[in-house]
Amino acid sequence: MTEEAKNSEPQHRPAVSVTGPGDGEVIVLGATRMRILEDGSHTGHRLAIAESVLAPHTQGPPQHRHARHDEGFYVLSGTVRFTVGDEDYDAGTGTLVVVPPGTPHTFANPTDQPAVMLSTFTPDLYVQYFRDLQDVLASGRPLTPQANIDAMSHYATEPAADLT
Repeated sequence: MTEEAKNSEPQHRPAVSVTGPGDGEVIVLGATRMRILEDGSHTGHRLAIAESVLAPHTQGPPQHRHARHDEGFYVLSGTVRFTVGDEDYDAGTGTLVVVPPGTPHTFANPTDQPAVMLSTFTPDLYVQYFRDLQDVLASGRPLTPQANIDAMSHYATEPAADLT
């Protein structure tokens, strides 16, 4: 192919998504602040990424399992306690935890220091769950175990135990 032909062909490059330090959608759920870095709209809904800051002594969600997506957690700072079934794992800075579909899990920050983690969701469907929880809180309704179960049910997720 000649140089002229190369230059006249249209260049089809995928759009690159850049989320700066002050960018991204912020979701506040009690003592947890989540910043959505990628909601799936730039990845064909294959991947979503969020940064979460867990305040000291923060309980996470009820133990649950996802039927249709993997979830990954990379601890950027602090310590996050992951409970998988009956086992606890204290994950410090630099630890990656990957939870495949069907695995019961939850997390918490049992320490006196904030913890920050990067979470991945593949595919991206679970990001809307966090938006739904924020909507419950914004409406003035309490975030009861049943409200959480109801929100989970829309995203192929169920509690690992009876929470009602």
